[in-house]
Amino acid sequence: MQQRSNIRFMSRQEVLGYIMLAVILLAIIPLSLDVFRLNLIGKYLTYAFVALGLVLCWGYGGILSLGQGVFFGLGGYCMAMFLKLEASDPESTKIQSTPGIPDFMDWNQITELPWWWEPFRQLPFALSAIVLLPTLFAFIIGVAMFKRRVGGVYFAIITQAVAAIMTILIIGQQGYTGGVNGITDLRTLLGWDIRSDSAKVILYYVCSAALFICLLLSQFIRYKKLGRILVAMRDREDRVRFSGYDVANFKIFVFCLSAMFSAIGGAMFTLQVGFMSPSFVGIVPSIEMVIYCAVGGRLSLLGAVYGTLLVNWAKTIFSETFPELWLFAMGALFIAVVMAFPNGLASLFKRYIEPKLPAWYTGKTIDFEPEALRTSLLKADEDKSAHPDVLALESNITASQPARKTDTTGKISPHSDEKLDGGVYVD
Repeated sequence: MQQRSNIRFMSRQEVLGYIMLAVILLAIIPLSLDVFRLNLIGKYLTYAFVALGLVLCWGYGGILSLGQGVFFGLGGYCMAMFLKLEASDPESTKIQSTPGIPDFMDWNQITELPWWWEPFRQLPFALSAIVLLPTLFAFIIGVAMFKRRVGGVYFAIITQAVAAIMTILIIGQQGYTGGVNGITDLRTLLGWDIRSDSAKVILYYVCSAALFICLLLSQFIRYKKLGRILVAMRDREDRVRFSGYDVANFKIFVFCLSAMFSAIGGAMFTLQVGFMSPSFVGIVPSIEMVIYCAVGGRLSLLGAVYGTLLVNWAKTIFSETFPELWLFAMGALFIAVVMAFPNGLASLFKRYIEPKLPAWYTGKTIDFEPEALRTSLLKADEDKSAHPDVLALESNITASQPARKTDTTGKISPHSDEKLDGGVYVD
């Protein structure tokens, strides 16, 4: 009997989870909130891109990066440069000493647009740079670190140092980057006013759609062989290396992928908020992004989205009421998550809520083993002699039992939902 193993793309629970998230993001939230609050939720969703990348990088790959704000900021600055150049046409900047350049350059007595700003006049180049530039930067860091087997806490400290260096660099080059104020007063995208209420609603839906594309891509990677290798690499790196795999290449790939997700989130942030500054690049925002992932669950893609929304909603509420206590609350939240439920909200849902859900959601099995079936039939009617069909069925089961090489369990659904280590479902 030939055994068949088929890696499934998504389990029943996850399909329903994605449908529920889509209903919440695309229907419930837009219908229940005004434009201002909807734009605020859209800003929260841009951080979910970073948390999603951290699930793959940290949760499955075992690589804790404390510098994801760098890639978030790079993506945001690439988009901001295009929008700023569009807003700095000669007609709009005719009162400047040098018309046709961004206002912060004119304030710093720069009389000519730098050469590396010129390509960002074209939207295709800007969109390509949003994806490629942070990915290339992550590739350089990954090769320099992982090829030398630098990992664990050392890698986390190095990425934190990179975030600090990038912040200092952006602030120091005020004439070219806008300095501590960042790039502000972004108005239009190809002539379309991104500050209007209708534009904010459209950008919210665009951000949600892009997030779902990244979610599905992450789901695909997670359930393929690459995802299983990442889990094995996280748990037993030496065994994976001794099996002939180049662990460094897998680490570089997943680190670059998380950087790309973060950059896309940064670009969407710039579009929805209308500015980008170094305050989103440094150490503090990078650590906050790790907390989003930790609260939602570093092993759950959907949990990362919910964790991001929950933490940012709490941040908004507490910062409006107790602005001086928010940083302490954030630190306490991170400590509580690590100590009380290290796998985040997703683990609480899995442990306490999912067992109470109906069988059609959980995909629970019905046991069709010969012994169990015989017992259930006998319990149905104590006098089995009065039911010749039962005797015939029992004899057929007994006759067919020696031909079975292995015991199998039948299920209501045509596929198995047995979950192996690392979140892999097999048939």
